[in-house]
Amino acid sequence: MNQTTPTLAQALAQAHTLGLPRIDAQLLLLHALGRPDAGRAWLLAHDTDTLEPGTHDAFIALCQRRAVGEPVAYLTGRKEFYGLMLQVDARVLDPRPDTETLVDWALEIIAPLASPRVADLGTGSGAIALALQSQRADAQVLAVDASADALAVAQANAERLGLPVQFQQANWLAGVQGPFDAIVSNPPYIPSADPHLAALTHEPLQALASGADGLDDIQAIAAQAPAHLRPGGWLLLEHGYDQAAAVQALLAAQGFAQVQSRNDLAGIARCTGGQWPLPQTVK
Repeated sequence: MNQTTPTLAQALAQAHTLGLPRIDAQLLLLHALGRPDAGRAWLLAHDTDTLEPGTHDAFIALCQRRAVGEPVAYLTGRKEFYGLMLQVDARVLDPRPDTETLVDWALEIIAPLASPRVADLGTGSGAIALALQSQRADAQVLAVDASADALAVAQANAERLGLPVQFQQANWLAGVQGPFDAIVSNPPYIPSADPHLAALTHEPLQALASGADGLDDIQAIAAQAPAHLRPGGWLLLEHGYDQAAAVQALLAAQGFAQVQSRNDLAGIARCTGGQWPLPQTVK
């Protein structure tokens, strides 16, 4: 064997020397091979197969881009979220597994309701809205985003998946017609001066940063939501790892009841929500 025809195992070892996590390298190799759905087990079963020089060059180029921070989802053009394969690119945020916590909670909220109305604010790729619609065919799901580019990505995903989510371009709830049984959002929540933003330069800044304390957009949504919720409806928000107490205080100050947080798979308080109170009956 010569150096121009490395095996799959050798190619993965090269990716390791570039600092890539093994799962990232495997996904990129499957993409370069034109077998994105073959699975990691297929790679193990074919680890002595050799790579064509052109395929190897393409794989190493992908690895080099990943090594400087470009998300795997952008390099492959796809990302699985809640069992759905989404098409994603640099116009939208790379969907994170942590956000599935928000979907789980929203599904619990609407479980007892017939034909619930749900709004997903800042939908991006459509991940949350499409996940909810896929689990509740009877739900009326509206996906909202201020970015026409993001809505184009989300609408293409909806069409490809055959899910009847509705879309609207708006700045949070401005001009959106309620009422809703649940409003959910994974808004920007990173402080604008946070050093972690330097590692996220490949993703749209407007989907990440939100003022000095990271809470500008969460405050805006919390202020607008009551006028768009049915009595007893819920507002559920994803936020940063250290923002649960601040978001709880914001929701309580707006008059929400049952204010609480939910942990992600790592045990971090990742989502906070509250219920808009039912009218008080006069005794």
